[in-house]
Amino acid sequence: MSSIKQFQVTFDCAEPERLARFWCEVLGYVVPPPPGGFATWDAYNSSQSPEDRDSWFACGDPSGVGPRLYFQRVPEGKVVKNRVHLDVRVGTGLMGEERLAVLEAECARLVPLGAVRVRLLYDGNDSCIVMQDIEGNEFCID
Repeated sequence: MSSIKQFQVTFDCAEPERLARFWCEVLGYVVPPPPGGFATWDAYNSSQSPEDRDSWFACGDPSGVGPRLYFQRVPEGKVVKNRVHLDVRVGTGLMGEERLAVLEAECARLVPLGAVRVRLLYDGNDSCIVMQDIEGNEFCID
């Protein structure tokens, strides 16, 4: 019998810490303590070579249930649609207008954080809102 593996979700991005902090706000995640021997993340970054400084950041579910999110700096920008995206599940178990109202409220919370609303997918019963994070990565509120 195979065992279930832990995993993290990795984002290629331009600004790892900024994107990680955005997702902390979206998901209720937290930034872990800095690596051992460093009092702050700024102290850790200052110890790195210029090319490695600010090259990665991470955040995680404070309850330890959800996957860790890891953000790594890459030189190229995003150019095409994501092949994988996150679904932020806020309307689980709800249908119709009640579900739509919860999704719209979450969308209204995320837009001031820098998220962009792309489109509403709604068939009168089931729905989701397609969004983009602060670096243009698609995600859904459903």
